[in-house]
Amino acid sequence: MWGRLLTILSVSSLGLAGCSTTKEDMNTAGVKPAYGYAVTNNPTPYSKCLADLADLKVNSKRLPVFSVGEIVDKTGQINTDNDSRALSQGVSEMVISALQKTKKVTQVERLDLRIPLAEVKLAEQKKLSRTEAEYGKLPASDFILIGALTELNYNIVSGGAQLFVQGIGGGARSVVVNVALDLRVIDARSFKILYVASLQKQVRGYEVEAGVFRFFGNTLIELDVGAIRNEPLQLGVRSVAEMAVHQIMTDFLGLPKSEGCALVENNHTASYLKKRPSTGEKS
Repeated sequence: MWGRLLTILSVSSLGLAGCSTTKEDMNTAGVKPAYGYAVTNNPTPYSKCLADLADLKVNSKRLPVFSVGEIVDKTGQINTDNDSRALSQGVSEMVISALQKTKKVTQVERLDLRIPLAEVKLAEQKKLSRTEAEYGKLPASDFILIGALTELNYNIVSGGAQLFVQGIGGGARSVVVNVALDLRVIDARSFKILYVASLQKQVRGYEVEAGVFRFFGNTLIELDVGAIRNEPLQLGVRSVAEMAVHQIMTDFLGLPKSEGCALVENNHTASYLKKRPSTGEKS
């Protein structure tokens, strides 16, 4: 059996090596790239809640003006596998996209003013087809959104089981991590903090595997079959960003919540207070 398996693996590796040079590789037009799935929109489960807000009838001439500042990653987490940040550095852009989905605010650019200010400067120098006067007065913000990704906790719950008998067996395992976002609304006139959304989301991964391991002299042969299904971590970040925007639109601005879009409340950590001794008791 094992001799036959080694023969199959050897033939397969030779076949792959032989495929590395083909007539197509010699084509002067280059190699035809592999192309998989089509481009799609990028929703989360909370995108429907934002779309419900967009369907509400309001006076479009009195929409509040929002500007989004830096929403930075303050978790300090690094992905050591590729020496990069573990979480998305584009949360500001996620919040901007979420606000736009509601169609209930006017947004003004404050995140990157390099090009707009360069345009005005060139107009002042009379180097544009548009005059400085044509810019007129720019709209001011009513509210400013800033904040940070504040938590990334690995292995909140992890577990699994494996069984191998003489190198043959399999197993399954799961893991839960969480991400958190703190987002605040600032009055652009007084700089008072008017509202804060502090939310977290748990992200789960699940893996099932079966392996065959056997030593042949000094060589380890490993044949793995299995499946991994992980909720994308960055999708969790975008979900938290969209829910935070929904909270701002409903709890802060007073727009109605649609069915199924209320924040899920939990009191998991509050239960630990019940375990603490009351005042005067010895711990």
